[in-house]
Amino acid sequence: MVPVPELLADPDDPRLEPYTRMRERDLVGRAGRFIVEGEVTLRLLLRRRSRFRAESILLAPERWPGLATEIAAAAEPPPVFGASKAVMSAVTGFPIHRGVLAVGLRGPEPGAADLVPPPPAPALVVGLAGLTNHDNVGAAFRNAAAFGADTVLLDGASCDPLYRKSIRVSAGAALIQPFARLPEGQDWLRLAETLDLQPLAFSPGATETLDTLDVPARALLILGTEGPGLDAATLARARPIRIPMAAGFDSLNVATAAGVALYTIARGQGRLGRP
Repeated sequence: MVPVPELLADPDDPRLEPYTRMRERDLVGRAGRFIVEGEVTLRLLLRRRSRFRAESILLAPERWPGLATEIAAAAEPPPVFGASKAVMSAVTGFPIHRGVLAVGLRGPEPGAADLVPPPPAPALVVGLAGLTNHDNVGAAFRNAAAFGADTVLLDGASCDPLYRKSIRVSAGAALIQPFARLPEGQDWLRLAETLDLQPLAFSPGATETLDTLDVPARALLILGTEGPGLDAATLARARPIRIPMAAGFDSLNVATAAGVALYTIARGQGRLGRP
């Protein structure tokens, strides 16, 4: 049984320190912590599917009744603090409207080989190369979870999927979708060879189209940032694929492209059975 939240009235209370200046501190890291905001994402953080756990929860008092049961059912119920929205806003540095925050703990960082099913099992892996927009990363994670990808791999240039905006845009998928950060300078093609994955490099300039693809049993979908896209060396060594579009237009948002590609390949691998 989780006790009623302890009400905190002082924005300078040391127990609120992990929540302070959320906007600024998200950009420079939180010593192994990250911020979750909103009821949907908090519920996912508390569930056993989440690879992370909550260090503490901060709620506006009126939000407590709707979340008490789920907090109590968590494997490790964290401390819960209550504060008025005025106090929460003073702590975070901007107005808080949802009244639901939590601090998550990152824990150990897995490697790619820890998350990709070994051959000959089927595998569906998303590779994000140079994605620096938090909305795109969050949306890509949402698509990866929706279509049953085994893992998401991010290169050193891609932004943090545990940035609070990425978590929010992902609808909490970043908390439950397995992912790993690649070492700086990791070569995508060498990685694909090591893990026995067929590298599919998505580019509007490719000749082969997604609708004609013979779906491989073990696929690595490599998606680059909007604008420059994937580098020429990666495209030359991988299998370039494009998504057919209406005449006169050849550009998709990268997260949308990820969704189309994931749906096609997940369906081809038989991952989209009825629930």
